[in-house]
Amino acid sequence: MVEPHGKTWTTRRGSNPRLESDPVIDIPPTPPGDARPGNKLPATTPFLSLFFPFFSSGSDGLGYANLTTAFIIGAWYFSNIGVLLLNKYLLSIYGYRYPIFLTMIHMVSCSLYSLAAIRWLRLVPLQSVSSRKQLFKIAALSGIFCFSVVCGNTSLRYLPISFNQAVGATTPFFTAIFSLLITCQRESGAVYLALLPVVLGIVVASNSEPLFHLFGFLVCIGSTAGRALKSVVQGILLTSEGEKLNSMNLLMYMSPIAAVMLLPVTLWMEGNIAGTTAAMAAEDPRLLFFLFVNATVAYLVNLTNFLVTKHTSALTLQVLGNAKAAVAAVVSVLIFRNPVTVMGMTGFGITIFGVVLYSEAKKRSKSSSSASSSSPNSSSS
Repeated sequence: MVEPHGKTWTTRRGSNPRLESDPVIDIPPTPPGDARPGNKLPATTPFLSLFFPFFSSGSDGLGYANLTTAFIIGAWYFSNIGVLLLNKYLLSIYGYRYPIFLTMIHMVSCSLYSLAAIRWLRLVPLQSVSSRKQLFKIAALSGIFCFSVVCGNTSLRYLPISFNQAVGATTPFFTAIFSLLITCQRESGAVYLALLPVVLGIVVASNSEPLFHLFGFLVCIGSTAGRALKSVVQGILLTSEGEKLNSMNLLMYMSPIAAVMLLPVTLWMEGNIAGTTAAMAAEDPRLLFFLFVNATVAYLVNLTNFLVTKHTSALTLQVLGNAKAAVAAVVSVLIFRNPVTVMGMTGFGITIFGVVLYSEAKKRSKSSSSASSSSPNSSSS
């Protein structure tokens, strides 16, 4: 019986080893119609790649992700510098001299925007408060938060933004002090040495600041210390896994508590602020627009802080913060034309240099401590 030709060929080819060394040519399959030249791009290709070839869909849209990160960093700079300029304009130039009420408006704005971003837009998952103890801890953080923001806004009535940012750059100094006093956490010698130029720079800048104001300087120091204290206390109070909150959820819970705290204070210290604001708005309706934009940008500061950390890292946010102080100082001088001196600029530069040294020393200290803690585990294994 004669076998079919295809079956005979397969049997003979499998039984002849010389034929097995022949190369097998793989013919690629015909591409689908939507991938052939001349046809439209697939739906997964980013829209910007039509205009900018480097934003292609290769590498999982890496170019598009880079564009998103660059946009977020730009929004971070815009919001952080914008809120400083708006606060300075309202409190010092426009004549709206009510920093406590302005801070309360910021807190109300952050409450409403955070609620919309988390519950409706679902930018981050909703985290609920699990106990009264956790709520009490959040209230304690809200009190420190209020103190820091009110002092910062008050200082802008008396100090130029350039000097305000120079003082604010000393936050690492107060963080190290509070960590040592509250948590007994000691840093390496290099970290403490890096803090010396931070303090030296602000001393030089203070002695040569043409618009130095003692009360403004003291409340600015209070704002900086309060910001550092909040970060240390937050690391103590919200440490357990059940109580940890991301920055967006924490802002949503802190803001309304802070607004309630500020209401009696503004009524006591700033009088009939609602009637005063209404009377000023009747004379100049632009005031309501200024307050709305100011409150919105104040929320964007917190939102972009979260987004920068999410898309980059906490270290990147710290580096951007160091650069932001210098950029805000330059922009404020260009806009408000406040006088500066060579010694003042030198002192500011020394402070920023010290902050950079502190960041590097802190990073090396953490890496060395993690390496030393992992070495016993590796030796035991």
